[in-house]
Amino acid sequence: MSAAFTTLWTHDVCRELRRHCVGQRPPVAFSGVHQSLPSWTSVGVGDDVFALHVNRCVVYVVSRLRVVDKQRRACCGAAPATWRDPAYPGHDDWTMLGAGGCGASPVHVEATPIRFDVAVPGDLLGALTWRNRRGEQRTLKYVVDGRLERSVSLQGVYRLTDESAARLGALLDSSPAPTERGRPLHVHQDRQPSLTVNTP
Repeated sequence: MSAAFTTLWTHDVCRELRRHCVGQRPPVAFSGVHQSLPSWTSVGVGDDVFALHVNRCVVYVVSRLRVVDKQRRACCGAAPATWRDPAYPGHDDWTMLGAGGCGASPVHVEATPIRFDVAVPGDLLGALTWRNRRGEQRTLKYVVDGRLERSVSLQGVYRLTDESAARLGALLDSSPAPTERGRPLHVHQDRQPSLTVNTP
């Protein structure tokens, strides 16, 4: 039976995604052995990973990635001959997802388009539940009035309960087509100009 997980994409990663990749479907993500890159060890083929982003205490679902395989393929390009060579030249457009991380290995995925306008409602945010290998469940810490004040509980790759996975999936699937560039009109993005309307 397939499972579902969450992973947190940082501001640096999402800044690059906003610039170049909104509306595109990533073919790959990267797992690593260092804390600077999430480890996808517990994620299997057929499992879903919801990529989340936190901006100004609001949690967004950026993409849902379904794992196809976890091995190097021809699409990854030639393996580096020296330390100066890129690790995965075939995926240059997606290097921001961790291709250069310590011990990075590819995770090929079928993904929904990158977007930044699907906010997790406060009531759902407080109800989301994860479980560990021992079956123990937990909810997010630092949720205050439907807003996430600290994102430490999302940093890593964690397995969702089936109910929470279904609710996140339904939220993403029921969201209308993305606005231009996939940005919410009412939330200022970090280091991005606000959207203005010219008036006569």
